[in-house]
Amino acid sequence: MVVLGLAAPLAGCGFQLRQPPNFAFKSIYTDVAPTSVLGSELKRNLTAVGNVELITEGSQRMKAEVILDILQELREKIVVGTNAAGQVREFQLRLRFRFRLRTPQGKELIPETEMVQQRDISFNESAVLAKETEEALLFRSMQTDIVHQLLRRLAAVKEL
Repeated sequence: MVVLGLAAPLAGCGFQLRQPPNFAFKSIYTDVAPTSVLGSELKRNLTAVGNVELITEGSQRMKAEVILDILQELREKIVVGTNAAGQVREFQLRLRFRFRLRTPQGKELIPETEMVQQRDISFNESAVLAKETEEALLFRSMQTDIVHQLLRRLAAVKEL
């Protein structure tokens, strides 16, 4: 009874759990590099949706309803802060991802688009290993954010 009492206000405000995306297409081809960590996460998420067939073999690309071209995936680490002695104190981590979505006939559904995620990270030479781990976790977080944004953009395509 208590759970019902707590759930009623949420239902009244329109709250609902996020549903898997509905795509306008049933099959998608992508040419993700086998070494791409972001590409692996993208493939895993597309497969998990369940209502889309993921095609990764180049010989099968014309069977797909849409083609996701991955144009760039770039990780950057830029110095943004130093101390008076010139030692690095802060970095900015960036993950850039450029893509486009088109039909096999060449009709552009999503024009060339760049998504950028960035995070700031402090640096301390006495904790190098900890900072390397933190950097890896931040890149992983940015990668997950980009994959989720990409899935939402793919779901926004309503007609082929």
